[in-house]
Amino acid sequence: MSQKYIFRKERARSDPYRVLILLVLVVGGLFILRGFQRQEIQPLFLPTPTPTRTSHSYALEGQTHFQAGNLDKAIAAYQQALQTDPSNALLWAELAQIQTYSSNLLTTREEQRARLNEALQSAEKAVELAPDDSTAHAVRALTLDWNATATDDANERQRLLVAAEQAATRALQLDKNNVLALAYAAEIYNDEQKWDLAQQSIQLAVERNPNLMDVQRVLANIRETQGDYRGAIDAYEKAISISPNLTFLYINVGIIYRHLKVYDVALDYFAKAVNLNKQLGIEDPVPYIAIGKVYTQMGEFFIASLNMKRALQINPYSPDLYGQLGMVYFKARNYESAIPALQCATLGCDDKTSCEVRECNPATDPPIEIKGIPLTENDVGTAVYYYTYGSVLAGLYRPVGKTSGYCNQALEVFSVVRSKFSNDETIMNIVNASEEICASFGITRSVP
Repeated sequence: MSQKYIFRKERARSDPYRVLILLVLVVGGLFILRGFQRQEIQPLFLPTPTPTRTSHSYALEGQTHFQAGNLDKAIAAYQQALQTDPSNALLWAELAQIQTYSSNLLTTREEQRARLNEALQSAEKAVELAPDDSTAHAVRALTLDWNATATDDANERQRLLVAAEQAATRALQLDKNNVLALAYAAEIYNDEQKWDLAQQSIQLAVERNPNLMDVQRVLANIRETQGDYRGAIDAYEKAISISPNLTFLYINVGIIYRHLKVYDVALDYFAKAVNLNKQLGIEDPVPYIAIGKVYTQMGEFFIASLNMKRALQINPYSPDLYGQLGMVYFKARNYESAIPALQCATLGCDDKTSCEVRECNPATDPPIEIKGIPLTENDVGTAVYYYTYGSVLAGLYRPVGKTSGYCNQALEVFSVVRSKFSNDETIMNIVNASEEICASFGITRSVP
């Protein structure tokens, strides 16, 4: 009798097909295991790998932002492109162009000079990487010219203009048909007061390609310099039709209309700039400053001050904006309000004073201490803030009460003005008249 298995079932007979299937599964499993070990096979449900963005991708993003009018985002995109491809001369040149244009959107000379210096550094890098590239030299010429316009130092301005002209000449030597080089050369000649050369260069640029924004922008600039305001407006309109989202073009047209005292049209152009910025989500004080100046010229000081305060709310760190608001108060004969605003612009002010000027909420708004604008030779715009501030202090001085220290403060301000503008007869007449007011109370400046 055969033996029985007490604790397990009797094994079934082997099925050859079943064995073959099991063998295939075992061998397949071994291949898959080796694939995992060699990372030839990835597990399911891993996150999809994100491709590394190329410099070309960032550059396209920058161009899109530029065409949309968002210059800060355009700059940021180009800077990212250059982190990926730092030896690309074209990217450096295009970045330099946008940095140059963006200086128009800054409110203080200090900010503008810093941005233009960045633009020049970018252009220098482009030339370094591509010394025989005509466009690189042309953009360098543009940045040198705008840096020259921004400086108050006459010698430095002349040095920069000479370098700009040399860069433009080099660009045209490399490619005589480079339209941008022709346009930038015309702009430089115009700033050098070489009127005939400016006209010849821009005429050639227009003949070769009138559909470039910079060609029409420079043509407008030259016509405006010549007093051909209608022609300048026409050229700016063409520039706007080519690049309809660049707010500084609208600002430039509005400034011409403001100069012509066509205030309604000027306000329309400034309002277009405001609306463009709103569409892009950009907080830009420049259009509000321009609107405030129009209403100041119209004698509408209340509306002017509202727009200046709106600009100040957007950029509460700019001493120049405090100065501009102070000048509105001064022209409105609101001298009490002019004093703290002009103090912030000139000597600087603590956070309490700046909050007073901005009409901020100290419980919710951050405290902001303002460093005044240092007065330098040839900076007449800032000098206006200084001598106006001193004049108001002198005019409101009384021997007793809260104004009893005004003359001493005024003399301190006038001392700074004298140190920089002692040879300017017009400014010194204003200073002398105000000092005489204080002298009539027995308060005089110390003579070294």
